[in-house]
Amino acid sequence: MTTTVEPEQGNHRATYREVLAEPRFRLLFSTRTVAITADSLRITTFSVLVFAATGSALFSALAFGIGFLPQLFGSLLLGSLADRLPPRALIAGGYALECAAALLLALVRMPIAVSLGVVALVALATPVFSGASSRLVAQWLEGDAYVLGRSLNNIASSGAQLLGLALGGVAVAVLGPRRALVVSAVLYLGCALAIRLRLPRLQPGAFGSDRGDGGAVRASLRGAGLLLRGRTVRRLMLAQWLPSAFVAGAEGLIVAYAGGRHFAPGWYAVLMSCLPVGMLVGDLLVGRLLRPLTRERLVVPLIVLMGLPLVGFAAEPGVGVSSCLLLLCGFGFAYGLGLQRPFLDALPQDAQGQAFGLLGSGNMTLQGVGPACFGSVAAGIGTGGAIALAGGAAVLTAGWILSWHSHTSPVPVPNCSTGSENGTEQHACSSPAQ
Repeated sequence: MTTTVEPEQGNHRATYREVLAEPRFRLLFSTRTVAITADSLRITTFSVLVFAATGSALFSALAFGIGFLPQLFGSLLLGSLADRLPPRALIAGGYALECAAALLLALVRMPIAVSLGVVALVALATPVFSGASSRLVAQWLEGDAYVLGRSLNNIASSGAQLLGLALGGVAVAVLGPRRALVVSAVLYLGCALAIRLRLPRLQPGAFGSDRGDGGAVRASLRGAGLLLRGRTVRRLMLAQWLPSAFVAGAEGLIVAYAGGRHFAPGWYAVLMSCLPVGMLVGDLLVGRLLRPLTRERLVVPLIVLMGLPLVGFAAEPGVGVSSCLLLLCGFGFAYGLGLQRPFLDALPQDAQGQAFGLLGSGNMTLQGVGPACFGSVAAGIGTGGAIALAGGAAVLTAGWILSWHSHTSPVPVPNCSTGSENGTEQHACSSPAQ
């Protein structure tokens, strides 16, 4: 990968201590970690509640995944609000909305379809306040500190998901599913209050621009189109989406693989934990020990490291070898750190919030589609073969990234048309319509 910053500045290595010294980042980081814990608690508890009410594995699975797909539509239809509204009110309001939804699910006995609709409606708004939060992090952390901030968020996200799953199991066993949902609502409420009371109120003009380009939906669709038409931003988004989607497809087959190989009960949980453990170790080592330019050069090798171990499942290895392969695969997820600076550099200043929301929602959506696709393939070639195919697809993605031109041009800014000449993007700007 190449970078557009000067070598001396671009290769300065920040530390996690420097990142955490920024109090505003600490606030966003801590509340986001608590909210992810609440998310995992709510998702698993709601799934248990739906299964208890219906006895249907299908409805239980829908309850688990209903919050993923709507995020992409929310990003496309509402994403511009992340740059147009004051971030403190937006982020605090998002957590308050999550709190209200959890309380509604806990206290009101609704038809299952209505309950699923409540979760889906909240998911529509998720990219807006998450995009606003990510945009603030990009504004307050500069250079390599921004990359390490993203690394800390990745590490905390993995840990919080594991904690939320464990807390969900304990809370359901001790309190029952409805009271467990109240616990998640209390966590969301704490996040909303912390943001409302401690996040500085930005002055008018400090939180993006109101370009006067129509309503939120029209502006969001237009902004998403401009982002995705920019070759650089589109490539960098796909580079962050595709490898993780392929690995998610493989991860969704681990339980079936363990059952087909007749592993002892409980070993599937050990195998599934190997990926997040590898991710934690990879982010820590790559983020802390390597310089920025080195991380960017290692994007392709680390994606290959994600895919090649999965190819080994074609031989249908036993528990020990499978665990090692999944640990190596998880380590490769650190490739994303090498894409953070180029991605941020390619974004127009007044569309960063929408871009981050689109990045996150697209990632969630494709990670939901991946297991369905490779699960269908497994019916024909077996789980080991399907996992290996997912790994091969990740390796092919690395080859595609390697084929990119070394020149990287920024995404077109709003009110700019994009064309192509001699293999490079050309931008022709016009004044906004009066």
